[in-house]
Amino acid sequence: MPRAGAPSCGARAVVAAVYVPAAALAGWSLGHTLWGGLHQPGVALAFGVLIAVGELVGSGSAAGAGRPPGEREGAPLGAAGALAYALLGAVGGRPTTHGVAQIVAVVLAAGLVGLVRQLARGAGPGPDHLARRVLSIGFAATCFQPLYNTGTLHAWVASGPFYPLFMIALMALTALCDAVLAAALARARTGWPYGPLLRDELRALPGIGSAICATGVVIALATAVVGLWALPVFCLPLLLTQFAFRRYAAVRATYRQTLASLARSTEIAGYTPHGHARRVAALSRAVGREMGLHGPDLDVLEHAALLHDIGQLSLVDPVPGGATAPLPPDRQRRIALLGGAVVRQTGAPAEVAGIVERQADPFRDQPVTARIVRTVNAYDDLSGGSAGPGGALHALERLRLATARDHEPRVVEALARVLACEGRAV
Repeated sequence: MPRAGAPSCGARAVVAAVYVPAAALAGWSLGHTLWGGLHQPGVALAFGVLIAVGELVGSGSAAGAGRPPGEREGAPLGAAGALAYALLGAVGGRPTTHGVAQIVAVVLAAGLVGLVRQLARGAGPGPDHLARRVLSIGFAATCFQPLYNTGTLHAWVASGPFYPLFMIALMALTALCDAVLAAALARARTGWPYGPLLRDELRALPGIGSAICATGVVIALATAVVGLWALPVFCLPLLLTQFAFRRYAAVRATYRQTLASLARSTEIAGYTPHGHARRVAALSRAVGREMGLHGPDLDVLEHAALLHDIGQLSLVDPVPGGATAPLPPDRQRRIALLGGAVVRQTGAPAEVAGIVERQADPFRDQPVTARIVRTVNAYDDLSGGSAGPGGALHALERLRLATARDHEPRVVEALARVLACEGRAV
């Protein structure tokens, strides 16, 4: 859940610390390349087209999937092509003559093609993505090209498997640096804790990250032997993988929309206020991230928060205002158990149904996800969904007074921090 308000001075400093070196490297590369001209323009054009196509295909998935900031690489084919060009030492047995400046310039020009489409559609990772790409490719090219062109690399790893192993190690280091940059920019843009963001980025490296690095290395090695024909041959598997990921993202988006529609049934039937489930889900996810949850745990938390009131459909008469907290414990438990039974019928993970079923348990017996949903639900009931600071402060005061019996203090304080960053509680 993005946080409202202007970025803090620290956030602006982080963004500047990434953008200024990226802009300086981009300006130097373009100037150097324009002054000296393109070396081996056919090779540069082939890799530029590959990277641009990868960026265009990836920007479409980025917009469609609606990925939050800091999520996975949106253009794996473009990233693999850029890494391959940075590691390219020969084409068809003939040494290359391009250097670091031309590599960055070609990657920048191709990346701008994808960026223009993203900005035109008002979606996608935008300039952050391009700044990271320039810095990571500049790092890989700077580590590889001087060593290769001076013969130092061949002196170190002259034969056997050590040459590709060196390239793989360099790709892993490059991916690690990119993950650090991605997490830092996401922290600056959203205000979410840096640790969980970095863990999310690092968890992606063995998956799509390893596929990107491996494809980049294979393209560079194959192009050195067979020439530019290696580009379409060895890019095809990654392209098919990218389309498979897009289909998977579309399925996940459809599933979430189905849950959101099911959650709205209590609003349509008049059991809960309009927008209650959506507000609780968004705020629960933000509180969970504030408390260090990440990845699948956040998805489970959000889905449970969407469906936490579904058991109210079993009531003959709606609860006034949709608030179940004032009800007797036995009625609360009955609503929670019936809600869990309904959730299980949707095919949702057992963890989601478990959170819904345990909403009426004492908070000390609940998992942290159930505690978050319980507290955020109570906050929305008490504040009436108001975005004003007065309603938020009053609701938080009520929650703090109930921490001895109904709510975990850690969750309440995390909620207070989220609300303060959004400007609701000041």
